[in-house]
Amino acid sequence: MRAFEYVSPKTRAQAFGLLGASWGQSEVLAGGTDLLALMKDDIVRPKRLVNIKSIGDLRGVQPVAGGSWRIGALTTLGDLAEAPATQKGVMKDYPALAEAVAEAASPQIRSLATLGGNLCQRPRCWYFRNGFGLLPQDEAGKDLVMAGENRYHAILGNQGRAKFVSPSTIVPILIAYGAKLELAGPNGKRQLPLEKFYVIPKDEDEREHDLRPNEIVTGVVLSPSQGIKAAHYELRQKAAFDWPLAVSAVALKLDGTNHVSSARVVMGYVAPVPWVSPEAEQALMGKALDEDNAKAAAEAGLKNATPLSQNTYKVQLAKVALKRAILKAGGAA
Repeated sequence: MRAFEYVSPKTRAQAFGLLGASWGQSEVLAGGTDLLALMKDDIVRPKRLVNIKSIGDLRGVQPVAGGSWRIGALTTLGDLAEAPATQKGVMKDYPALAEAVAEAASPQIRSLATLGGNLCQRPRCWYFRNGFGLLPQDEAGKDLVMAGENRYHAILGNQGRAKFVSPSTIVPILIAYGAKLELAGPNGKRQLPLEKFYVIPKDEDEREHDLRPNEIVTGVVLSPSQGIKAAHYELRQKAAFDWPLAVSAVALKLDGTNHVSSARVVMGYVAPVPWVSPEAEQALMGKALDEDNAKAAAEAGLKNATPLSQNTYKVQLAKVALKRAILKAGGAA
């Protein structure tokens, strides 16, 4: 690991002043479960680590007026998954999120990993993790992913150079629940729908997050969950902890006749960003939550998939995950 400067600000203002104006100068350290691995592998080379763990107002879970909840960015996944006080509050109101958090990592990782860090983690693409960049090419400009191993790469949103998949398993259900992300920097605070935080980079100078080098994620605000039937579903290669092959999250509202009156469908591990599917949402509108309608919505959600040479199998897996998430939200086993 390369030498670096280590600083521990006590306030947000101090942190902003210690962060650089461009990427590469500094990195925010929270749980460190992803960042330290990237540094050890010489993928990122910050000259300064800004440890934000001493900034107290970035922790905790609080109810917000109107039935919403706010989760501080430094709240660990372990706190969310296991703390009894939390289970009586936010996890009770958002059971699909509770399930996603419990499945997100091993207990050891959850004890350190923060919510903000999970939302900002970098892709697990093996080209990126081996130093070839987000948009890997050889010296002649040949796309390494298209020409090489791509069995775990994107099947949607992959028309450009970005072929990696967005790595968070928690983000899809947060988006389905209508979460908003809070950010802060030297120019003030801003809030945006969580799905807008993720972008598909077009060149190596861009990152996959709408995050400025001198900003930090401060929290997540969840919309009221009353009347929402939500579900999270993952498919993995093995039952033990592993990165998923496909993730689906749905949040539905039903009318008095038990038909879908509103739908939010988000898929993970299929695209460079969490993939919101208006096609699947439209296919569910006005329909009963039965096997045929769930299957039709899954087909609609993947109709625009463009698999690479080795990952055609992911199309069917994503359809299965989406169909099962829809049925699960409706109460099916």
